[in-house]
Amino acid sequence: MPKKMKRRTFLKSTFGTFLTVLGLGSGGYFYANRIEPSLLEINKLEIKHTLIPDSFNGTKIVQFSDTHLGFHYNVNQFKKLVDKINHLEPDLIFFTGDLLDEPNKYGEINKIAPILQQLNATIGKYCIYGNHDHGGYGSEIYRNLMELSDFTVLLNESLLIKQNDGSSISLIGIDDRMLGKPDLDLAMKRVPDDSFKLLLSHAPDVADEALNYGIHWQLSGHSHGGQVKIPFVGALVIPPFAQNYPEGLYTISGVNALSLYVNRGIGTTRLPFRFMAKPELTLYTLMSSETD
Repeated sequence: MPKKMKRRTFLKSTFGTFLTVLGLGSGGYFYANRIEPSLLEINKLEIKHTLIPDSFNGTKIVQFSDTHLGFHYNVNQFKKLVDKINHLEPDLIFFTGDLLDEPNKYGEINKIAPILQQLNATIGKYCIYGNHDHGGYGSEIYRNLMELSDFTVLLNESLLIKQNDGSSISLIGIDDRMLGKPDLDLAMKRVPDDSFKLLLSHAPDVADEALNYGIHWQLSGHSHGGQVKIPFVGALVIPPFAQNYPEGLYTISGVNALSLYVNRGIGTTRLPFRFMAKPELTLYTLMSSETD
């Protein structure tokens, strides 16, 4: 069977399961297709660690992810999202991948950078690649868009985010696990041993590997929180590399300890529905603490 037919059959089967299990009529269809995808949640967390300098206390980070522009998420919705992010008055903005659903087919590409340029962050804006940013021959399209929009693209590299007093934390960004070439060894090469280490990885399950590098916190997306979850059944589709950690906050322990947060993202892909997986912005506040 051709690949396209297999995908079409899979989507029809998944959609059929969705309707059958929930017993959806027109009202249920309307809710999952039109209502829940617009019910944006703003989740607030504190990032605490002894290695966070006092000068970073109260620093606000907004993470957004997985907009998938072009697949049932449009420019007008994107403009409203930017307004909501700016309303939170972030010091740092992190985008954790999947900007456009199919970069080489998106018809309003010239409208995206001017919108992203309107995002305000007092310290800076940073981003990484997701699988869809590489898909559709999109790697250079994505990089050009983000750099034009004053984002720093982190591709298996790190940098120090500094305050005026010279204190700093380390921000590390790696390539996507599905379609890219992530390299933690390369990304960690210049990271000081005694700094607080924050990793951006589109794929959550990278946390099992990042644990061995002394990473303190990891921020991810990719899973959409399952996007469509059936009561007593769970998510219909969880993508590869989000199987272990599909949504929310995790503490992963080994020789080191790592905190992972998986953002549910903004848009949808494959199926134009969200059910029990509302779109999300995450607002983090950095705090120095006396204990790990």
